[in-house]
Amino acid sequence: MTDPIADFLTRIRNAIKAGHKVVEAPASGLKKDITRILYEKGYILSYKFIDEGPQGTIKIALKYHPKTKLPAIKSIQRISRPGLRRYAGVDEMPRVLNGLGIAILSTSKGLMTDKEASKENIGGEVLCYVY
Repeated sequence: MTDPIADFLTRIRNAIKAGHKVVEAPASGLKKDITRILYEKGYILSYKFIDEGPQGTIKIALKYHPKTKLPAIKSIQRISRPGLRRYAGVDEMPRVLNGLGIAILSTSKGLMTDKEASKENIGGEVLCYVY
């Protein structure tokens, strides 16, 4: 697998389209941080890190509206990829859905959203957009 982050996001996207309640993915430090950010911003219901085997897994409970059954994540897409890295400085920080969505960035101070990176006055690699 050349891009494990894209695989992780695709697993979440496919589970949402299929209407699944829980999705599992192989764990890594970066994927754990992305999961934590998605939970803090209210895009997923809960998560659990299972440390079995050499790599471990991440179990994510997806969030849906109780009445309409619409998912909390409308779109999750990879921006920077191994073939074409995308970086954003402080002055050209991306705005997802005019500020309603989030962009997850990998900075020198760890993973954070576009708004947190603007507050810290730091740029980085734009990993994905979520809305």
